Amino acid sequence: MKIKKGFVLREVGGETVVVPVGELSKTFHGMINLNETGAFLWRFYTVDHTIEEGVEALCGEYEVEKETAAADVEKFAAILTNNGFIE
Repeated sequence: MKIKKGFVLREVGGETVVVPVGELSKTFHGMINLNETGAFLWRFYTVDHTIEEGVEALCGEYEVEKETAAADVEKFAAILTNNGFIE
């Protein structure tokens, strides 16, 4: 799984947001607000990784049980997939 090119992650006013750039900005009008975990996963998935690799990375970065991390990564992946944000 890998996030499509055409999105830029930025810190704005203490918030982490993702905005479309280039051609993508013609079809996606708005921004995506991310919490700390979402920002970590967004950065992680700018390079192609599996769901399991995301779970392991989340567990390595935060003190979280593997089951909780798995549920969070699967939910994040579903949101990306349902909105067409992955390649």
